[in-house]
Amino acid sequence: MQHITGIARNQMVFTSLEDSISEDNSVRFVDAFVENIDLKALGFVLQTLKPEGRPSFNTKTFLKIYLYGYLNGLRSSRKLERECVRNIELQWLLFGLVPNYHSISDFRKNNPAGLKMLFKVFVSFLKDADLVAGETIAIDVTKSRAHNSRKANFNQKKIDKHLAYIEEKTQQYLDELAQNDQLENSTTITNIQEKIERLKKNKLRYEVLVEKLKASGEPQISTTDEDSRALLVQGQVVEVSYNIQAAVDDKHNLVVATHTINRNDRNALSAIAIEAKENLGVETFTALVDKGYHNGREIDQCKSANITTIVAHPEQGKSNENGTQPDYFVSKFIYNKEEDSYTCPEGQILKTTGRWHKKTRDRDSYEFKKIPNSRLQRMFCKITLHEQNRRQRNRPK
Repeated sequence: MQHITGIARNQMVFTSLEDSISEDNSVRFVDAFVENIDLKALGFVLQTLKPEGRPSFNTKTFLKIYLYGYLNGLRSSRKLERECVRNIELQWLLFGLVPNYHSISDFRKNNPAGLKMLFKVFVSFLKDADLVAGETIAIDVTKSRAHNSRKANFNQKKIDKHLAYIEEKTQQYLDELAQNDQLENSTTITNIQEKIERLKKNKLRYEVLVEKLKASGEPQISTTDEDSRALLVQGQVVEVSYNIQAAVDDKHNLVVATHTINRNDRNALSAIAIEAKENLGVETFTALVDKGYHNGREIDQCKSANITTIVAHPEQGKSNENGTQPDYFVSKFIYNKEEDSYTCPEGQILKTTGRWHKKTRDRDSYEFKKIPNSRLQRMFCKITLHEQNRRQRNRPK
């Protein structure tokens, strides 16, 4: 039986790019969308026409490549250049043009503000097309690991540890030099001096990092990806990464807001929620988030922006023999606003000093009041509870 045969390679075929693209192909939407927006109004850097020299590509050409790559999971500018040569859809979209990878990369680098505004315009288009409802928005996060290793991420404590080690090793080498002076071993002395010089260079590098850390006002500094930070990824696992926030509309699961930050979820809720509200152009909506976003300050900011927030309640803590017992979790204590006091589960009154104190952490702070001898009072409550249990067990039946 004869195999199915194809078209002879040297046979001439009369066709066009238009015939190769179906009417419902998504690339036609990309073309129509880009051709009908004002790039200058959105803040894009436009390619200007010059009377001499080689003519430049139209800015819309690069935007079409960017959107096509976004829809098809192509991020590399080199891969996009290759696709311009072999991909029939891109050939149709670009009229056969093939920009080099460096120009494609420069477009993305030079137009962050324009691309952000373009996303807002696209969300408005989705809303006008009734593809997003703008009533219930789910917000979640994914961590993207940076190219910066943990060894290249520093905080003040880590730098101080390195400097202390350098001081210790330098003193050790100086002591060895003093001993070798008596033995007159020139080879050993030369090796030790080289090690001391290397330590001096390392010390200078860490001192520069200290100055950069102070100037930035940040708790951390990364030397490769400067914007990346050491973040808690899962459980106790810490990786130097980025925190990518996304807000998704519940009607067709379409993204209506997204941004990348370098801090954990506890301090991220209000920013992404307010951005989603601005993109949608609505007065209010309901935000659904998990327990990682549970932060009173962030929830209050959402409330001020007329955003209803539903947040999963975090676990109150683990109970063990040496820790807080379930009967003495915070939720078991009743607050009396008029007297500014707490009533413990056993009815004991815990009064504050009335003075506010402030606790500052990485990108976060909160105020609190102290309760004098609170530990003794809680111990008294526990003793009372244990005594009641003992009496209950020993009561005659």
